[in-house]
Amino acid sequence: MSSLSPEVRAVLARLRQVADGPLSGATAMPPEMYHSEEILELEQQRMFAHDWVSPGLAAEIPEPGDYLTYSIADQPVFCMRGRDGEIRTLANVCRHRMMRLLDGSGNTGRIVCPYHAWSYDLDGRLAAANHMEATDGFDKADHCLPSIRTEVWNGWIYITLDPDALPVAELLEPLDDLVARYGIAHYVPVHRADHVWNTNWKFLTENFMEGYHLPVAHWATLGTWMPMDSVVFPDRRHPAFTYQLFAKDERSRYGRAHADNTSLDGEWRSTTVMPTVFPSHMYILAPDHLWYLSLRPRGTSQVDLRFGIAAAPEMYASLDDPEAWVAETVAFFADVCEEDRVVVEGIHRGSRAPLARPGPLSWLEHELHDLMGYLADRLA
Repeated sequence: MSSLSPEVRAVLARLRQVADGPLSGATAMPPEMYHSEEILELEQQRMFAHDWVSPGLAAEIPEPGDYLTYSIADQPVFCMRGRDGEIRTLANVCRHRMMRLLDGSGNTGRIVCPYHAWSYDLDGRLAAANHMEATDGFDKADHCLPSIRTEVWNGWIYITLDPDALPVAELLEPLDDLVARYGIAHYVPVHRADHVWNTNWKFLTENFMEGYHLPVAHWATLGTWMPMDSVVFPDRRHPAFTYQLFAKDERSRYGRAHADNTSLDGEWRSTTVMPTVFPSHMYILAPDHLWYLSLRPRGTSQVDLRFGIAAAPEMYASLDDPEAWVAETVAFFADVCEEDRVVVEGIHRGSRAPLARPGPLSWLEHELHDLMGYLADRLA
C-alpha cells in the first residue's frame, strides 16, 4: 500500500477496521470508496483481473457456434460453444491488426475479422489469412486467439484472467448444497440485455444484496412479497461469496415451485436463494425462475449491467402461451430494475454531497458487511 495516496490508505484502513468488527457496529462505506479513481484502479487490478466473473448461463449458448461477448477489466472476450460441446472463452481481438471480432451474441460457423477477413475456427485456431505468403516465417499456428480460463459450475459460465485462481468448484463448494438442488443447468433462458447505469458498480451490488429496501423502493412490484422474518444469512463469512435465503408465501406472483416440480421438497418449494459471487455476479434463484446481474465498472460513475432471466423447465413446459408469459415477465422485472436504477443513481448523486456521511447498517444489510470483508481482503 506504500504507493497509494495517504487519503486512500486511510480509507482502506477504515474499511478493514469496519469489516473486521461486528455487523452491529458497522457503518456503510465512505463516499471515497465509490468516487476514488485510485480505488477503481485497485479494483480492476486486484479483483476484476484476478477473480472469477460470469458472462451468463451456459444454456444461453447451447449449440456449436453460439457465442456471447463480455469483457474482463479492459480485455474484450467472447464465450463460444465448440463443435465438441465445450464452452471456451477467447480474446475478442484479431491477431492481425487488433480489430474487435464479435459483438453482442449470435451463432457463427467461423469467426471472421470484419477488417481483413482473417478467419478463426470455433476453438480459436487461425484457419485462413489471405495474402500473407510474402511475410517471412508466417505460420497460421502461431496466431491463434488467446484462450481465457473458463469453468462451468451449476449451469453458470465463469471466466478469469488469472491462471492461478482456485477452481470455481473449490471456491463455491460451501454454496453448492444450496444451489445444486434447483438444477440451474436445466432452466430455460428467456431474456438477456445489457445496459449502462449512471452509478458506481458497488452501489448496485449493495442494492441487489439486501432486502431492506424492498418494501419501500419496490412497493409497486415485489416489495410486499418479502417477509423479513424469513430472511436467513450464512453463519460465517466466506471469502468468495455471500448469500441470503427467504421464503415466498401464497401471495407471491413469482417464487414458488410449480406443481410439476419433483426435485424440491418441503420448505424448499417456496424458498429463494440469493447468492452474490464476488466481485460482481449476483442472482435470485427461485423454484420457478431465476434472474441475474453481472456487473463491470465503467469508470467510477457508470456500470455495465448484464441482466438475464430464465424459467424453471417444468414451469416453462406448462405454459400455453410462452411468448406472452415471457413478455409479461420481462416487463415486470424491467419495472423492478427501473425502480432499482432510480435509487442507485440517486445514492450515487447523494454520496457526492459535502455533508454525505455513511450511516449505521441494519441487520438486513448483513451482506454489505460481507462485501466490505471481500473488498478489504483484496484492497487493504
